Amino acid sequence: MPAVEMRGVTKRFGPLTANDGVNFAVERGEIHALLGENGAGKSTLMKVLYGLYQPDDGEILVDGRAVGFRSPADAIASGIGFVSQHFALVPRFTVAENVMLGHEGGARLNPRQMRAQVMIAAESLNMAIDPNALAGKLSVGEQQRVEILKALKRNCRVLIMDEPTAVLAPQDVEALFAVLRDLQKQGMSVIIITHKLNEVFAVSQRVTVLRLGKVVGEIATEATSPSALAELMVGRQTLAVERNTDHQRQEPVKLEVRDLKLADKRGGLRLRGLSLEVHGGEIVGIAGVAGNGQSELVSVLTGTAVPDSGEVLAHGQPYPLGQPKALPNLKIARIPEDRLKAVISDMSVADNLVLESLDGFTRLGHLGRQQIREHAERMIKDFQIKASPGDLVRTLSGGNIQKIILARSLGQQPEVVIAAQPTRGLDIGATEYVHHKLLEQKERGAAILLISEDLEEILQLSDRILVIFEGRIAGEMSAANADVQRIGALMTGAGG
Repeated sequence: MPAVEMRGVTKRFGPLTANDGVNFAVERGEIHALLGENGAGKSTLMKVLYGLYQPDDGEILVDGRAVGFRSPADAIASGIGFVSQHFALVPRFTVAENVMLGHEGGARLNPRQMRAQVMIAAESLNMAIDPNALAGKLSVGEQQRVEILKALKRNCRVLIMDEPTAVLAPQDVEALFAVLRDLQKQGMSVIIITHKLNEVFAVSQRVTVLRLGKVVGEIATEATSPSALAELMVGRQTLAVERNTDHQRQEPVKLEVRDLKLADKRGGLRLRGLSLEVHGGEIVGIAGVAGNGQSELVSVLTGTAVPDSGEVLAHGQPYPLGQPKALPNLKIARIPEDRLKAVISDMSVADNLVLESLDGFTRLGHLGRQQIREHAERMIKDFQIKASPGDLVRTLSGGNIQKIILARSLGQQPEVVIAAQPTRGLDIGATEYVHHKLLEQKERGAAILLISEDLEEILQLSDRILVIFEGRIAGEMSAANADVQRIGALMTGAGG
């Protein structure tokens, strides 16, 4: 008898059918991966299981018994736990207080008893967590483990984890998988929503693939392969990008950052003397855990922030700090980390494609509408955008919005490319496309600075890897000699 079974589950949102007659089952003591592209229905299905949504059709069985969840409280009472990638801890509370929140058992708290209970639970999973530590002072990996302890305190027997490694350093990923295996040994079932195929093979026993709201495959992990799963996800064969491993830095430095310092509004330094350089024809990847200065560096390089000190050079010339409109004229392209802020959603595809180059489409103060349309048709073809020139951007998928940004930025043959989280939130097909486009720019001699929280992406594309920690470059290595353990240590400040 499965620990959880979903039979014929359908969930609609107006005319959109997010889940279409889905059958999904998880055995006791099993780690089960749930795969699919963006919009395939993975998160919706798990929100139905957790009581956040109610199904329009179908039923849910827990230990063979039909249940009707009207809220997460009902799901929790039936042994279902959920750990999202956005943690819900109270920063000023201790670990013990966060874990016991809602389970105090009376008007008066017994701090010693709380700490003892949390310590016993942590030790049962070989977790090294101080129950007296403030949640706000913990690393991201430690915060995630506290969320798992919270679920266990609620007698969780089936744990759902949504993109659990999205913000973790490599060592934290290994620690998480060790915890999940310990939970499995104790008879718990775990469902992992992920898009990282290597993690599927590292930790799961079975995998279910959704596409367009339907189950297109369920198979034992050991009986499949990454390429087979990728094909199930996107409905076609995928082509892995291949970086030129014979890279030699022969071209001059096209981007140079010297001793950047930038404080936040409270006076805390976000960039602490950061320096780097990127040659033409190479991709330099910046790896790091979120919140270590990546966003501030991107803001300076894309012209939306002015550093307190330091300088940036492009082609050996001073960079126009704080002047985003000046960047395209200097052949500097931006792929911003938040794609929705880089487009005007109520404007057409054609108009968005010329936002950064309006001067070239203006004559005597008037826009050349025919010229803009012809340009859009050319970019739509070259960048495989699934849209027409007159379509409003808000009607497009995230992948097609990203293609508009790529076309606008890369279609101008830039000399320097600042690519910030270029595939964040994209599915495997769109990610593959973005990677190919970045490698094309590298081959034509552009200098590319790739800032990404996806270490797999950094390792796949970069010629050199820089690790950022607390606003500084903590280490550098060539991709050919990259050591994931070393990178992970540098990312968490343990690299010496």
